[in-house]
Amino acid sequence: MRALLLLFSLTLSMSLSAAEKIPVVTSFSILADLVHQVGGEHVQITDMVGPDADAHTYEPTPDDAKALLKARLIVKNGLGFEPWLDRLVSSTATPATVVTASRGVIPRSLEEDGETVPDPHAWHNLANIELYIANITKALTAADPANKADYERNGQAYLKQIHALLAEARAKLGSLPPGNRKIVTSHDAFGYLGQAYSIEFMAPQGLSTEREPSAAEVAALITQIRQAKVKAVFMENIKDARLLKQIAEETGARIGGTLYSDALAATGPASTFAGLFEHNLNTLYRALGQP
Repeated sequence: MRALLLLFSLTLSMSLSAAEKIPVVTSFSILADLVHQVGGEHVQITDMVGPDADAHTYEPTPDDAKALLKARLIVKNGLGFEPWLDRLVSSTATPATVVTASRGVIPRSLEEDGETVPDPHAWHNLANIELYIANITKALTAADPANKADYERNGQAYLKQIHALLAEARAKLGSLPPGNRKIVTSHDAFGYLGQAYSIEFMAPQGLSTEREPSAAEVAALITQIRQAKVKAVFMENIKDARLLKQIAEETGARIGGTLYSDALAATGPASTFAGLFEHNLNTLYRALGQP
């Protein structure tokens, strides 16, 4: 009887151990989805900056600090996107492994306030998502080698979706008429997408949404839009649309729709990264695909 009880206890302990999920903290919603795609049922994700929220202006909470202390992995974008997370990791002295999802990306650099800074929005070029998935897969495998096969299989299955989207993007954005390749958005978040498909994105705000544009900067942009005969202005899910509507009214450019820049949608097709990219692609194509 004792032997049976011992065997049952050992079996129960093993099954509980196998059922344990890896606690992962992600800095914002796009990374939360990418980790979910690779980690599947093996991960328990705590996302800091949720859907439709602006990671540039986020202020961490005490609950965020507690989550970092319980985490085994912390997944951040890097490229200067979430300096508040770096400070929180340092102040909590969490033992968790910090994973930079953008590691290996060749950054697009810009001049801002007299300094050369990297553009952190690398996820808008699908070629970079291969690096994100590879980095996440490697980190999960190192933390949980018993489930390596699942992580690798999930990662490869997800990359098939990304490759299909990549082919669709090349076909649609590659066919935009030459006169429709200048676009206005709220802040400079789509540079990698523009770089990949020869589209010029203009914005009243720079790489971060923290600093509001001055009246002179807005006036200069309005002049630039008129001179370039920009066809459409696109709002963002994380930004108040009033300034963009004002710019559209003063320039005669039409509102082309809403693009998802730094966050997933709370519901609907853009509540996953693949859905976000497809929504943005189709929104741009519908607005700009005709001469």
